[in-house]
Amino acid sequence: MIKVALTPPMPCNYLDEQQEQILVVQDDELHNQAGYEVLLLNGFRRSGNDVYRPHCQTCQACQSIRIDAQLFKPSKSQKRLLNKNKQIEMRVSHQPQANYYPLYERYINTLHSDGAMFPASLSQYEGFITSAWLTPTFIEFYLDNNLIAVAVTDVMADSMSAMYCFYDPDHLQSSLGTYAILQQLALTKSTGKKWLYLGYQIDLCNKMNYKVKFNPHERLIAGKWQG
Repeated sequence: MIKVALTPPMPCNYLDEQQEQILVVQDDELHNQAGYEVLLLNGFRRSGNDVYRPHCQTCQACQSIRIDAQLFKPSKSQKRLLNKNKQIEMRVSHQPQANYYPLYERYINTLHSDGAMFPASLSQYEGFITSAWLTPTFIEFYLDNNLIAVAVTDVMADSMSAMYCFYDPDHLQSSLGTYAILQQLALTKSTGKKWLYLGYQIDLCNKMNYKVKFNPHERLIAGKWQG
Protein backbone atom coordinates (compact mmCIF):
# COMPACT_ATOMS: atom_id res chain seq x y z
CA MET A 1 0.00 0.00 0.00
CA ILE A 2 1.14 3.55 -0.78
CA LYS A 3 0.78 5.98 2.13
CA VAL A 4 -1.01 9.12 0.95
CA ALA A 5 -2.74 12.25 2.25
CA LEU A 6 -5.82 13.78 0.60
CA THR A 7 -6.06 17.55 0.16
CA PRO A 8 -9.33 19.43 0.79
CA PRO A 9 -11.44 20.29 -2.28
CA MET A 10 -10.31 23.38 -4.20
CA PRO A 11 -11.23 24.98 -7.55
CA CYS A 12 -9.89 22.99 -10.49
CA ASN A 13 -7.14 24.65 -12.53
CA TYR A 14 -8.30 23.01 -15.77
CA LEU A 15 -12.08 22.62 -15.78
CA ASP A 16 -14.42 25.43 -14.78
CA GLU A 17 -17.01 24.68 -12.10
CA GLN A 18 -15.13 21.55 -11.00
CA GLN A 19 -13.52 20.93 -7.62
CA GLU A 20 -10.26 19.02 -7.40
CA GLN A 21 -8.66 16.93 -4.69
CA ILE A 22 -5.12 15.59 -4.75
CA LEU A 23 -3.51 12.50 -3.25
CA VAL A 24 0.01 13.35 -2.02
CA VAL A 25 2.47 10.52 -1.35
CA GLN A 26 3.60 10.39 2.30
CA ASP A 27 5.86 7.34 2.00
CA ASP A 28 9.50 8.47 2.14
CA GLU A 29 10.66 5.03 1.03
CA LEU A 30 9.21 5.78 -2.42
CA HIS A 31 10.93 9.15 -2.75
CA ASN A 32 13.77 7.87 -4.93
CA GLN A 33 14.31 6.93 -8.56
CA ALA A 34 13.05 3.34 -8.26
CA GLY A 35 10.09 4.33 -6.09
CA TYR A 36 9.08 7.10 -8.45
CA GLU A 37 8.98 4.69 -11.39
CA VAL A 38 6.48 2.59 -9.42
CA LEU A 39 4.46 5.72 -8.64
CA LEU A 40 4.42 6.77 -12.31
CA LEU A 41 3.08 3.32 -13.14
CA ASN A 42 0.24 4.02 -10.71
CA GLY A 43 -0.67 7.41 -12.15
CA PHE A 44 1.31 9.73 -9.89
CA ARG A 45 3.46 12.68 -10.96
CA ARG A 46 6.18 14.86 -9.42
CA SER A 47 5.99 18.54 -8.55
CA GLY A 48 9.13 19.63 -6.73
CA ASN A 49 9.63 17.23 -3.82
CA ASP A 50 5.97 16.18 -3.82
CA VAL A 51 4.42 13.32 -5.78
CA TYR A 52 0.68 13.60 -6.38
CA ARG A 53 -2.32 12.20 -8.25
CA PRO A 54 -5.77 13.70 -8.81
CA HIS A 55 -8.46 12.02 -6.69
CA CYS A 56 -11.70 13.87 -7.37
CA GLN A 57 -15.03 12.61 -6.06
CA THR A 58 -17.21 13.57 -9.03
CA CYS A 59 -14.75 13.74 -11.93
CA GLN A 60 -12.29 11.34 -13.57
CA ALA A 61 -11.28 13.63 -16.44
CA CYS A 62 -7.54 13.46 -15.63
CA GLN A 63 -5.97 10.34 -17.13
CA SER A 64 -2.27 9.54 -16.97
CA ILE A 65 -0.84 9.14 -20.46
CA ARG A 66 2.37 7.52 -21.66
CA ILE A 67 3.97 6.80 -25.05
CA ASP A 68 5.82 3.65 -26.06
CA ALA A 69 9.08 5.22 -27.25
CA GLN A 70 10.28 2.00 -28.86
CA LEU A 71 7.19 1.79 -31.07
CA PHE A 72 6.58 5.51 -31.62
CA LYS A 73 6.48 6.71 -35.23
CA PRO A 74 6.20 10.47 -35.89
CA SER A 75 3.21 11.60 -37.92
CA LYS A 76 3.61 13.57 -41.14
CA SER A 77 3.11 16.85 -39.31
CA GLN A 78 5.62 15.82 -36.61
CA LYS A 79 8.17 14.96 -39.30
CA ARG A 80 7.61 18.38 -40.85
CA LEU A 81 8.19 20.00 -37.46
CA LEU A 82 11.44 18.11 -36.97
CA ASN A 83 12.61 19.25 -40.38
CA LYS A 84 11.50 22.84 -39.74
CA ASN A 85 13.50 22.95 -36.51
CA LYS A 86 16.60 21.17 -37.80
CA GLN A 87 18.73 24.24 -37.04
CA ILE A 88 18.00 23.87 -33.31
CA GLU A 89 20.86 22.41 -31.29
CA MET A 90 20.10 20.10 -28.37
CA ARG A 91 22.30 19.85 -25.28
CA VAL A 92 21.82 17.90 -22.05
CA SER A 93 22.62 19.13 -18.55
CA HIS A 94 22.25 17.33 -15.23
CA GLN A 95 22.00 20.46 -13.13
CA PRO A 96 19.99 23.68 -13.55
CA GLN A 97 21.81 26.61 -15.14
CA ALA A 98 21.58 30.31 -14.31
CA ASN A 99 19.98 31.16 -17.65
CA TYR A 100 16.97 28.88 -17.07
CA TYR A 101 15.03 31.09 -14.69
CA PRO A 102 14.87 34.25 -16.88
CA LEU A 103 13.47 32.06 -19.69
CA TYR A 104 10.98 30.41 -17.31
CA GLU A 105 9.88 33.80 -15.97
CA ARG A 106 9.20 35.14 -19.48
CA TYR A 107 7.34 31.95 -20.40
CA ILE A 108 5.04 32.00 -17.36
CA ASN A 109 4.41 35.75 -17.31
CA THR A 110 3.77 35.96 -21.06
CA LEU A 111 1.90 32.75 -21.87
CA HIS A 112 0.38 31.65 -18.55
CA SER A 113 -0.73 34.86 -16.88
CA ASP A 114 -4.10 33.18 -16.23
CA GLY A 115 -2.57 30.17 -14.45
CA ALA A 116 -1.76 29.19 -10.89
CA MET A 117 2.00 29.79 -11.37
CA PHE A 118 1.59 33.48 -12.31
CA PRO A 119 3.44 35.62 -11.48
CA ALA A 120 6.67 33.66 -11.70
CA SER A 121 9.20 33.91 -8.88
CA LEU A 122 12.60 32.32 -8.34
CA SER A 123 11.47 30.51 -5.17
CA GLN A 124 8.38 29.13 -6.93
CA TYR A 125 10.50 27.99 -9.90
CA GLU A 126 13.04 26.22 -7.68
CA GLY A 127 10.32 24.62 -5.56
CA PHE A 128 8.53 23.33 -8.65
CA ILE A 129 11.39 22.16 -10.88
CA THR A 130 14.02 20.80 -8.50
CA SER A 131 13.85 17.92 -6.05
CA ALA A 132 15.91 16.86 -3.04
CA TRP A 133 15.46 13.16 -3.84
CA LEU A 134 15.60 13.05 -7.66
CA THR A 135 17.98 14.90 -9.96
CA PRO A 136 16.19 15.96 -13.16
CA THR A 137 17.80 15.95 -16.58
CA PHE A 138 17.57 19.28 -18.41
CA ILE A 139 17.31 19.05 -22.19
CA GLU A 140 18.33 22.43 -23.58
CA PHE A 141 17.48 23.78 -27.02
CA TYR A 142 19.59 26.48 -28.65
CA LEU A 143 19.11 28.52 -31.80
CA ASP A 144 22.09 30.60 -32.94
CA ASN A 145 23.67 29.81 -29.56
CA ASN A 146 20.73 31.37 -27.69
CA LEU A 147 18.76 29.24 -25.22
CA ILE A 148 15.15 29.08 -26.45
CA ALA A 149 13.68 26.12 -24.53
CA VAL A 150 14.30 23.72 -21.64
CA ALA A 151 12.57 20.38 -21.20
CA VAL A 152 12.82 19.20 -17.59
CA THR A 153 12.91 15.40 -17.71
CA ASP A 154 12.88 12.85 -14.91
CA VAL A 155 14.87 9.73 -15.82
CA MET A 156 14.23 6.28 -14.37
CA ALA A 157 15.52 2.78 -15.18
CA ASP A 158 12.93 1.92 -17.85
CA SER A 159 11.15 5.22 -18.44
CA MET A 160 11.34 8.98 -18.59
CA SER A 161 8.81 11.56 -17.49
CA ALA A 162 8.32 14.86 -19.32
CA MET A 163 8.05 16.88 -16.14
CA TYR A 164 7.80 20.41 -17.62
CA CYS A 165 8.86 22.43 -20.63
CA PHE A 166 9.30 26.19 -20.88
CA TYR A 167 10.40 28.22 -23.87
CA ASP A 168 10.91 31.65 -25.39
CA PRO A 169 7.50 33.17 -26.24
CA ASP A 170 9.09 34.78 -29.32
CA HIS A 171 9.34 31.31 -30.89
CA LEU A 172 5.70 30.20 -30.75
CA GLN A 173 5.78 29.36 -34.46
CA SER A 174 8.38 26.66 -33.76
CA SER A 175 5.93 24.58 -31.63
CA LEU A 176 8.70 24.01 -29.11
CA GLY A 177 6.51 22.08 -26.67
CA THR A 178 5.72 19.43 -29.28
CA TYR A 179 9.29 19.53 -30.57
CA ALA A 180 10.62 18.91 -27.05
CA ILE A 181 8.44 15.81 -26.67
CA LEU A 182 9.71 14.47 -29.99
CA GLN A 183 13.28 14.89 -28.78
CA GLN A 184 12.46 13.35 -25.39
CA LEU A 185 10.98 10.36 -27.22
CA ALA A 186 14.14 10.04 -29.29
CA LEU A 187 16.27 10.16 -26.14
CA THR A 188 14.04 7.64 -24.36
CA LYS A 189 14.36 5.25 -27.29
CA SER A 190 18.10 5.72 -27.80
CA THR A 191 18.80 4.94 -24.14
CA GLY A 192 16.81 1.70 -24.34
CA LYS A 193 13.90 2.84 -22.19
CA LYS A 194 10.31 1.97 -23.07
CA TRP A 195 7.98 4.68 -21.77
CA LEU A 196 7.80 8.46 -21.87
CA TYR A 197 5.18 9.69 -19.39
CA LEU A 198 3.43 12.94 -20.33
CA GLY A 199 1.46 13.59 -17.16
CA TYR A 200 -2.31 13.93 -17.42
CA GLN A 201 -4.55 14.03 -20.46
CA ILE A 202 -7.82 15.96 -20.05
CA ASP A 203 -9.98 15.59 -23.14
CA LEU A 204 -12.21 18.54 -22.16
CA CYS A 205 -9.18 20.86 -21.86
CA ASN A 206 -8.07 22.01 -25.32
CA LYS A 207 -4.56 22.98 -24.25
CA MET A 208 -3.91 19.37 -23.18
CA ASN A 209 -4.97 17.69 -26.41
CA TYR A 210 -1.56 17.86 -28.12
CA LYS A 211 -0.62 14.79 -26.04
CA VAL A 212 -2.94 12.38 -27.87
CA LYS A 213 -1.19 13.13 -31.17
CA PHE A 214 1.78 10.97 -30.14
CA ASN A 215 1.16 7.32 -30.98
CA PRO A 216 1.00 4.63 -29.83
CA HIS A 217 -0.01 5.89 -26.41
CA GLU A 218 -1.75 4.40 -23.40
CA ARG A 219 -3.98 5.93 -20.74
CA LEU A 220 -4.50 4.79 -17.16
CA ILE A 221 -8.25 4.17 -16.89
CA ALA A 222 -9.84 2.52 -13.84
CA GLY A 223 -6.43 1.36 -12.67
CA LYS A 224 -5.41 -0.28 -15.96
CA TRP A 225 -3.21 1.01 -18.78
CA GLN A 226 -5.21 0.89 -22.00
CA GLY A 227 -4.17 1.59 -25.58
